[in-house]
Amino acid sequence: MSSVLYDVPGPKARRVSLIGSVIGIILIAAVVAVAVMTLAQQGIFESQRWAIFSQADVWNLIANGIGATLSAAAVAAVIAFPLGLLLCLMRISDIAWIRVPTRIVLEFLRGMPVVLMMLFVLLVFATSSFIAVVAGLVLYNSAIFAEIIRAGIQSLPKGQREAGLAIGLTSFQSRLTIELPQAIRRMLPSLVAQLVVLLKDTSLGYIVAYGELLRAVQVMADFLGPQYLFPVFFVAAAIYIAINLAVSRLAIWIEKRGSKKAAGGTAHVPVAGTAPAK
Repeated sequence: MSSVLYDVPGPKARRVSLIGSVIGIILIAAVVAVAVMTLAQQGIFESQRWAIFSQADVWNLIANGIGATLSAAAVAAVIAFPLGLLLCLMRISDIAWIRVPTRIVLEFLRGMPVVLMMLFVLLVFATSSFIAVVAGLVLYNSAIFAEIIRAGIQSLPKGQREAGLAIGLTSFQSRLTIELPQAIRRMLPSLVAQLVVLLKDTSLGYIVAYGELLRAVQVMADFLGPQYLFPVFFVAAAIYIAINLAVSRLAIWIEKRGSKKAAGGTAHVPVAGTAPAK
């Protein structure tokens, strides 16, 4: 028996796969055990190193860092996504003098490091660190959003566009009302993954002295001493993971909700010569 993409593994292949999985798990467990023992020998798990998290000032500093991180990420996402939609429409335009320059701009933005764009905005325009961080994130992520949505549109069957043109829609109307909604729904996992990348890239604001979470914990570690470096960054990593998981779960919920609405809105069309279902 075989599927469309690959041959279904037989008993021998499944046994080899199982053995490989067991060996991999054992190796991972061994690495984790060695890491834990090494940290224990260095006194990382001593209670006094973690006692700092019982102080309100420490959590106030962390909360300020989280607020700055979420503020920059939220503003950048709200601006970058619509801009990405616009760039996508310009990138796939039928007009060459719109399509070609847009392609060049997108390639440039995708190839530029985010931190360089932040520094450029900060130094050239003498803006605040918040504006520099947001501008850098918007410029880079709008280009990525545009390419993700363009890939979604190109993955649609050609009949979708042809049907829109056949009922009298213009090329732009077909893109906007028929293709874009389907492309966004299809590429939602990739869009969410890029939102997570955008959120993590706020940590680059440390370079332009923006007080996001990474800079907050770095300042805290410098103030408290090197012995608190691991606990502080461990908590910061846990916070980043929790925020990213929350964003992913929210996107899954939105996708499921949209799928249920689409399924519930499908009307039953009776076939000629039959009575409507009651």
